[in-house]
Amino acid sequence: MNTALKLSCVIFSLFTCAKAYSQNDLLTNLQTQREPDPGYVSSTFKSTRVINSHSVETLSKRSLDFRISHRFGKLNSGAYNFFGLDEATIRLGLEYGLTDFVTVGIGRSSFEKSFDSYIKVKMLRQRKSEGGSFPVSVTWFSNMSVNTLRNGDQVLRELRHFRYAYAHQVIIARKFSSALSMQLGPILIHKNLAQPNQSNDTYSIEGGGRLKITKRVSINLDYVYRLPSYVYKPFNNSLSIGFDIETGGHVFQLHVTNSQGIIEEGFVTRTDGRWDEGDLFYGFNISRQFNIKK
Repeated sequence: MNTALKLSCVIFSLFTCAKAYSQNDLLTNLQTQREPDPGYVSSTFKSTRVINSHSVETLSKRSLDFRISHRFGKLNSGAYNFFGLDEATIRLGLEYGLTDFVTVGIGRSSFEKSFDSYIKVKMLRQRKSEGGSFPVSVTWFSNMSVNTLRNGDQVLRELRHFRYAYAHQVIIARKFSSALSMQLGPILIHKNLAQPNQSNDTYSIEGGGRLKITKRVSINLDYVYRLPSYVYKPFNNSLSIGFDIETGGHVFQLHVTNSQGIIEEGFVTRTDGRWDEGDLFYGFNISRQFNIKK
């Protein structure tokens, strides 16, 4: 068992044993009724992620979310690699609700040894009441990631030589019923360094959905479509399918995806797996939220 997998097992054990302060239901804390007007729609998604992509959701004020994202190796890598279970890519992240509508986060990924930070701002909320209605919720998302992978035996110490990427997305979502939610959002990825004959910018559109099948389980789908002018071989569009399972203070997301990268720069621009060839990664996200309000 490699180091990353051992670390995942240890943290998983800690998650199952930890107790938050007076926390009985993550969904309640994630998207509380922040206005006295009951006409606002809440809980469009169970988590701040659909699968890979960010969802329209933000954390409530002074909520701290510790998040583990894990991808095993390719399922078609054969029995020698135990069908991918001998390999692991992991991201550890912390997210915090500055207000009910502003969330910030930081993370570290083993994939290309990347560090990332982000901010999400909920600008509009879906509303349906006698006092007026608005059909969708709208959230702005921006992040920055730094690839610190060594170049041969020399660390790229000069700041100008590090590989930076920026992502910006406007997420538009609608909760059609208690069982069905969908979102759509254009994404811009900008890199300070690009491959020859490739643009520094990549434009794409993300679409995600959630279909609730029981009180605490839903089926999720997450797809990123790159506009034709920004499709570069051998990379493909990202497609992920999975389940959300809510158990008190945790949300477990179990999924299969053709993307090994966990942050936007990875899964939007450099997804090299193909569903039709079995280049798939089994993975999971675990979210543990702590209420640190006074």
